This record gives sequence, structure tokens and C-alpha cells, in this order.
Amino acid sequence: MPKIKLVTDSSIQLTPEEIAQYDIRVVPLTIMIDSTVYIDGETISRTEFMDKMAASSALPKTSQPAPGTFLDVYNELTADGSQVLSVHMLQAISGTVNSARQAAEMCDGDVTVIDSDFTDRAMSFQVLEAARLIATGADMPAVLAQMDKVKANTTLVMGVSTLDNLVKGGRLSRAAGAISTLLNIKVILQVADGELKVIQKGRGTKTLHKFVDSFIEKMQSFDHLHAVGVSFAGGEAYAQEIAAKIKAALPQVPLLIQPTDPVIATHTGAGAFAIMCYTD
Repeated sequence: MPKIKLVTDSSIQLTPEEIAQYDIRVVPLTIMIDSTVYIDGETISRTEFMDKMAASSALPKTSQPAPGTFLDVYNELTADGSQVLSVHMLQAISGTVNSARQAAEMCDGDVTVIDSDFTDRAMSFQVLEAARLIATGADMPAVLAQMDKVKANTTLVMGVSTLDNLVKGGRLSRAAGAISTLLNIKVILQVADGELKVIQKGRGTKTLHKFVDSFIEKMQSFDHLHAVGVSFAGGEAYAQEIAAKIKAALPQVPLLIQPTDPVIATHTGAGAFAIMCYTD
């Protein structure tokens, strides 16, 4: 049975230890800030990006890897007869998965490209489950079937103080953006069926705090909650507060809290946070 090798993109939330343990290839996206191009995770860190975005004269521009970049990776990894499983962020956020698909069609090796319908730590749930199965010798159909189960039981909710960046980047309509600028409206989004959807809105930060408390209460009722992720685009103090509440309510559940990737932060804007989890 050919070996399966994992590829993903830099919007994912993985620890260096997880990447090393499962030998996951992370293909970086690029970000342009005021005419300077940075390579995600290589020439700019997540903390540096937030500072540069705050000081920039215009919204940073993000770019998916070119098909040729993916093709080089696929050719390298399949040269020994291995298969490649390439898992990427939802198409509603980026054209990365389509770039990967174009490369897969050009590659002589066996490459399977998957739209995870998520990003950040929510995408990592699928990638890590695939990695664990691959380590046991599972074949591609078994890995894909289990990833589908994880996807179907993953939740990603996001608190956003302003929709300005999402509207400017074309990820939400201008009408939706107008909601958030009226009377200090705060918005809760959910990634569902590969799309960003507004699920709640209200005036002031109390809206965000009440939602967080209610969502943590909801998580306590989930059967077999496997893992939780909290990511943030600036506003680390509040993200740490959220994480502390989750740890208190669900002390046995693994929790990772990290700054989000620059590509995601560009879309959400400063002050955004996300809570992600998956169950059986």
C-alpha cells in the first residue's frame, strides 16, 4: 500500500510539535502590506502582522500559492510512489483549494485535494485525524471517510467587532457590513456549509460576552467533545479570558489558544476571536 503524505496551507492552526510529529507539509500563503510582500510564517510572524496591519495605509492583500508552487510540492512528495492528501481552507475565504486542484491535475502522481470547509484550528481537526489514521496504515478511502465525520461534527463560531475588512475583501456584502457600523453593533459569525453566516448581532461588547458564555454552556452538553481551539486577531487578553472559562467548564478537554493566521486576520480585522470544537 502506498504511503500517504499530508499537505495543507498556512491558514491552519497547528503546533510545531504536531507538524513535526506527522511530517505535515505546510504551503505558505503570501500577504502584501503597502507594496511589501511577506511569506506567511516565514518572513512575517502572526504578532508582527497585527502590528503592520494596524499601521498600514490600506487593507493588506492576501494571495494563495500559485499552482506551480503546489505542483513542485506534489512532484517532490509523490516521486517515491507515495500518495498525497492535500487539505485546504474553505473556498469562501480563499482560492487556495482551487490552486491546489489545478496542480493536482498537472501532477503525474496520485494527489487528492480536499476543501475542508473550515480554516484555523477547525481545519486542523480534520488534518490531525487524517494524520493519526495514516500512522496506523489506513488507506485513502478510510481516511477520507473519517475526515468527513470530523467535518460534519465541527463547529466554528467567530466574534467580530466590525465587518469592514470582510466587506472590503469581498467575503460579505456591503449591506451586512453596514450592520456592524450602526450603533456599535457587534456580530457573531458561523462557518457552516463552507460559508460565512451572520448568526447573531447586538450593541456593544456585551453581545460578544453573552454569546461566549452561552456557547461554553452549550459545549458542556456535547457528547464526546474531543478538542477545542480559541484563536484571536489581536485582543489577546479577552481570548485568554475565554480560554480560562473553557478550561474551568471543560477541564479534561484539550484546548489550544493561539493568534490566528495573517490571512484570516486580514479578513476578520483586529479584535476578532474564534471558538472551534468537534465532537463524535
